[in-house]
Amino acid sequence: MAMGGRPGLGDRGAGRCGQGRNGPPCEIATMSSDDDRTRIDKWLWAARFFKTRSIATDAVDTGKVLVNGARVKPARALKVGDELRVRTPSAEFTVFVQALNTRRGSPVNAAKLFIETEDSRRRREETKLLRLEPHPEAHTRGRPTKRTRRMIHKLRGELL
Repeated sequence: MAMGGRPGLGDRGAGRCGQGRNGPPCEIATMSSDDDRTRIDKWLWAARFFKTRSIATDAVDTGKVLVNGARVKPARALKVGDELRVRTPSAEFTVFVQALNTRRGSPVNAAKLFIETEDSRRRREETKLLRLEPHPEAHTRGRPTKRTRRMIHKLRGELL
């Protein structure tokens, strides 16, 4: 029996990555041999480029992810040193695979899985600056009110 005479509650989480008091710390092992490979869709999910594995799979299928400049299938084995071009809805990344992992961890651990190129980082910053706020009247709906119509006529210099 575990703590307090209740079975199954003593070492809950011990031995799993980052859980429990005496559990081992999460470490990302760098894979070096050719036999150690990871599916690209799992790696993209673990590296936090996509929120779910199915979204990562769809991105690979639709050509939004290129490995060494070529389109691939989601089951493609990824190796350390591969170059990835990843297009997400918010940005485009060019990264080199530094480590392989199939488990989704913290963002700090996910950032250790790849190295982003300086060119990619610079392009993302430029596109962030170019994003414009929508026009103030872009969200208005329906016909203008009487007051708004008068303002429009005044701006155009039209007589009522």
